[in-house]
Amino acid sequence: YTNDVDAVRELVGSAIPSLIQSISLLCYLIVMMVTRSIWIMLVICLAVFLMFMCTKTIGGRSSKNFIKQRKTYGKFEGFIEEMMSGQKVVKVFTHEDITREDFAEINEQLRVDTTVANTYGNILGPIIGNIGNLLYVIVLFVGLVIYTFNIPNLTITGISYISGVGIVVGFLQISRQFTNHINQSTNQVNTIVMALAGADRVYKLIDEAHEEDKGYVTLVNAVVDENGNITESSERTGVWAWKHPHQETGDITYTLLAGDIRMVDVDFAYVEGKLVLEDVSLYAKPGQKVAFVGATGAGKTTITNLINRFYDIADGKIRYDGININKIKKSDLRKSLGIVLQDTSLFTGTVMENIRYGRLEATDEEVYEAAKIANAYDFITRLPEGFNTKLESDGANLSQGQRQLISIARAACCNAPVMILDEATSSIDTRTELLVQKGTDALMNGRTVFVIAHRLSTVQNSNVIMVLDHGHIIERGTHDDLIKAKGQYYQLYTGAFELE
Repeated sequence: YTNDVDAVRELVGSAIPSLIQSISLLCYLIVMMVTRSIWIMLVICLAVFLMFMCTKTIGGRSSKNFIKQRKTYGKFEGFIEEMMSGQKVVKVFTHEDITREDFAEINEQLRVDTTVANTYGNILGPIIGNIGNLLYVIVLFVGLVIYTFNIPNLTITGISYISGVGIVVGFLQISRQFTNHINQSTNQVNTIVMALAGADRVYKLIDEAHEEDKGYVTLVNAVVDENGNITESSERTGVWAWKHPHQETGDITYTLLAGDIRMVDVDFAYVEGKLVLEDVSLYAKPGQKVAFVGATGAGKTTITNLINRFYDIADGKIRYDGININKIKKSDLRKSLGIVLQDTSLFTGTVMENIRYGRLEATDEEVYEAAKIANAYDFITRLPEGFNTKLESDGANLSQGQRQLISIARAACCNAPVMILDEATSSIDTRTELLVQKGTDALMNGRTVFVIAHRLSTVQNSNVIMVLDHGHIIERGTHDDLIKAKGQYYQLYTGAFELE
């Protein structure tokens, strides 16, 4: 990306101005030639045609090879970045020698592509220059023949006779300048080709389709009177409602945000024709804790991604408080969801700012309370500057468990009615997990919670546990019910396999 943009910058900042200047001067020189001698101009045009054919042939091959070189260069830099960022993994699995071999192979390919591209690119200038030198001699010869034999000289103004050697010498200067400017233009071919190759890659990124959002149901602050009537408020009330304009009638209805989520006969595929989820139906009432367990790739995280509308379903319905989520504006939908991912993302800033990222308008006291709920308060206060400790490089000065606790505190600060915990405790030791479990239990009070866990001890107290296998829900029930059934969950939990 960096090199491609740099190539485009070079085109805009240097190549195009130089090209415009050369073309302008060439036009001026053509006007000069037609007023002096069309015969000599035709000789120059013949040489220009020869130059053009050389540029087209050699420049075309140069273009193809420079595009190939840019792609190899991108692969080269990507490999270096990947190996540097994954340095620990390389060392742990003792892949240093293999990595060096892979690098040498890519580096050699880059050398070959660069050599071929530069070979074609660098021979074009000398060829054009030599044609120009040959043209200089031919113009001199033709001019002297016309002068010596007093051949009628055709110009734009009519027929005349070359009256002196000065006109021939002037034409020699014009032909030299003409050749020089064409040479300058062809020298920009490499820059233009590299820029076009880079621009193609840059514009593919820019032209990526934006996330479409046709939702019209929004989340608003609400006030509920003693009769249960809901009205919209311009001030923060702590009560939220879905504002649903009905296009057919023009009426607006308000539905309190409760966190009731239902999926009905949902099908989904990342790639068309390859279903990841098939005929999935489930419901989660406000205050319920729903757990998803199953092998990697069973579709657990996919379900939560569909609730967030990171992807849209292929078939079926997902309803949030009775409203089809396709009708809900994505930003408002996600505002009502708190999420803790397995991979933490901390930003450059203080601990306070990272927790407040969950809700930017949260007060300091609310941030402290969120940290206490996640059981992160104690370790944060022991940091050098407490909540004002600066974090950089994704919290590199913290342990993985501490980073995860801050992520959980961020979700607590969000104070959303629906919480999604995707392997939220995977990076936490067992002792800390017990503390976090108490915090998340308090966090989950009155909220709908979706939990994804491989560590089954974290989901035993769930209202319902759903076992997924290849995109299907094959078992559902409480921990005790599923243990008694001695099915897939029992095998996952105990590691025991009943013999037939």
